[in-house]
Amino acid sequence: MPKSLKLKTASFVYNLGWKAALPFLHRNERLREGFDRRTLKHSLPPKADVWIQAASAGEAKLATRIMDHIYPDKPTRFLLTTNTSQGFSELERTAYRLTPNSRNVSATATYFPFDMPSLATKALKAVNPKLVVLLETEIWPGFLMACKDLGIKVIIINARMTTKSLAGYMSCPSFFKLIAPEEILAISPDDANRFKTLFEIDKVSLMPNIKFDSTATAEIIPYISNPLSSIFKPKTPFIILGSIRKEEESQVLKIAVALKKERPKTVIGLFPRHMHRIEAWKKMLDEKGLPWVLRSEIENAVPFGHIVLWDVFGEMFSAFSLARTAFIGGSLAPVGGQNFLEPLAYGVTPVIGPFWSNFAWIGNEIFENKLARQAQDWEGVLHELLEISKKTVKPEKVKDHFETFLEDMRGGTKMACEAINRNLS
Repeated sequence: MPKSLKLKTASFVYNLGWKAALPFLHRNERLREGFDRRTLKHSLPPKADVWIQAASAGEAKLATRIMDHIYPDKPTRFLLTTNTSQGFSELERTAYRLTPNSRNVSATATYFPFDMPSLATKALKAVNPKLVVLLETEIWPGFLMACKDLGIKVIIINARMTTKSLAGYMSCPSFFKLIAPEEILAISPDDANRFKTLFEIDKVSLMPNIKFDSTATAEIIPYISNPLSSIFKPKTPFIILGSIRKEEESQVLKIAVALKKERPKTVIGLFPRHMHRIEAWKKMLDEKGLPWVLRSEIENAVPFGHIVLWDVFGEMFSAFSLARTAFIGGSLAPVGGQNFLEPLAYGVTPVIGPFWSNFAWIGNEIFENKLARQAQDWEGVLHELLEISKKTVKPEKVKDHFETFLEDMRGGTKMACEAINRNLS
């Protein structure tokens, strides 16, 4: 079957599937917001020279960084799209803030249309971009088919792909060869090889992850100016159990019990990821006979040996500046992990469990450089917390080591902007 006929057949079948699915998608609470924009019933997206697609809030921040640093050769209009309300809020703020600027860069933000080939074609004809930029793992078959059919150049930047995702895509390898992008910049050799395997194109190169460019090191807050100094005595032995997810609560509870036994005077700061779990934690701590106090109810210094159940937003960074070490949750259950670079910015060595797929972009180098510690279970986490807190390294030394590490990992934003300018010319 000729290449064009294969694409037309695949597009027709895929389009039928989307037509059948749309009524059901409208019932989805998450997709209902912006539904008319996703189906192009609200309006057509405006004309733009470059269309950047960022799946959700994380990718939207990457798009923002690119928009803040790109210097095109001539005035350039960008269309920024996303699939989530959080991503849309980020992109909308970026587009508003950009106007006007001395770089002659303008932007508009909207929702990405559903991956229905007929919708994608309609949107692309309205926008008429010279270049489409996909961030990370944005492989939308309907959209890519439409780009290929209309002869629009596509590149993927900050590209990453898991082995599991590749296995799914390889169920139909000949199709993905037909809709391959023109260029891919991957964040690791393994990711590059997976994209080469899927699309069978030669133009796959490596780039540093843009997220390292946006990872800032903060100023360590001295005790005398720390907002929490009023409730912590100087040199209080303090360990954080932060961003704890429901799925790992039973294991974290075991860590708290063991810490209390091994280090009776240690104060534990327990930060649930979601505030609605506070009541559940009260019950669990009571059942184990662990002394606790709500952060919102502390008036004087926290007694040694107590657990502070944090029911106040916005104080974790201040807490990092007082902590000896921190366990970062979402990592003792397969829920993807939470950002364990944050404590490093304040000179605190973090410990995580075995699950951190959401932050695999950080790479194993962070552990090889002994900046962070990883354990395979709650007992391993406990061991690492006890070891670090026993031989505490000065925060300034940890922070300096982290900054040196970041210097070698940065530069992705520059490479991304160069790739866009190069392909736009």
